[in-house]
Amino acid sequence: MVARSNPAAIPQHRRSQPFLMRFDPPSQLPLRARSISPPSSPALALFYEPPFSFHLFLEPDVTLPSIPPLPYPLQFEPLLRRALREDLGLAGDRTSDAIIPPGATAEARIVARAAGVVAGLPVATAVFGLLDPAVGVELRAGEGEQVAAGTTLAVLRGPARPILAGERVALNLLGRLCGVATATRAVVDAVAGTGAAVAGTRKTTPGLRALQKYAVRCGGGASHRYGLDDAVLIKDNHVVVAGSAREAVLRARRAVGHMIHISLEVDTLDQLRSVLDLPFDVVLLDNMSLDQLREAVAMVDGRFVTEASGGVTVETAAAIAATGVNVLSLGALTHSSPVLDVALDVDVAAQPGMQSA
Repeated sequence: MVARSNPAAIPQHRRSQPFLMRFDPPSQLPLRARSISPPSSPALALFYEPPFSFHLFLEPDVTLPSIPPLPYPLQFEPLLRRALREDLGLAGDRTSDAIIPPGATAEARIVARAAGVVAGLPVATAVFGLLDPAVGVELRAGEGEQVAAGTTLAVLRGPARPILAGERVALNLLGRLCGVATATRAVVDAVAGTGAAVAGTRKTTPGLRALQKYAVRCGGGASHRYGLDDAVLIKDNHVVVAGSAREAVLRARRAVGHMIHISLEVDTLDQLRSVLDLPFDVVLLDNMSLDQLREAVAMVDGRFVTEASGGVTVETAAAIAATGVNVLSLGALTHSSPVLDVALDVDVAAQPGMQSA
């Protein structure tokens, strides 16, 4: 990461002792700010240089709290390329290619049509850099930022054809990730003050796991295991095959190293009571009532991390967290969150030899 001054590159209204920081790769880019001034006098602006470099202009009085690092381009660029190939097919964007001259330029805004939490904006806007490195992207909102309806999230400037060709892929991805972050923030807010964490699960859209789990973290949630290979989670079907929860835990403990955490799912207090003396790390209390959860937490008495799952919604989260469990896990954060309504509006367009409209 290199920080440097570059006053000439800064728009006139941003030249109040700003400084420029370049983050490359973008996994090192801290994008979230608690408050961002209106576009007329922004305190924060992020300028994107395709394919994967960003410039950050930051007024001295703006602080950036810690947020999850962006996934590496290696993790998301193949997804963007597949989505673009799917949309462009063999013939490309017939509509834009037929209507828009090759030298036409445009300025467009990505806008949140509804209030929500931003997630994946640098990833989604990387679509345009893949289509044409001449498209510039100015990010107006930070990752994890709560924005109002009508907020401009990013401004695109450059060749018109790639802006329109990449529109749908970028918006599809951005809307889904913002939807996950928005749903997560609602549950996190519901349990505020209880000390309980909110976690997403493996119930993700195939191919989108890294990005959806990143979006959960942008919403203030925590990450459950990423895949089958990074932790042991003994569920009801494993118990059936093993013969008992106790036998399943003992087999797992013998098979994995000390760095691998073992979680056990139980759905009755008797089942929990039978394994309290065993060496594992997390007990997943599945579909238990509030009274059962309170009793389970008392029985565990700090031996394991306690996780409540099943029946957790934004409406029930506060009561569940009040039972004393450490974690609430929700598959719905990634498999059922409504997509946030985002759109792309072209504000200025110019054709070769013509003045801007």
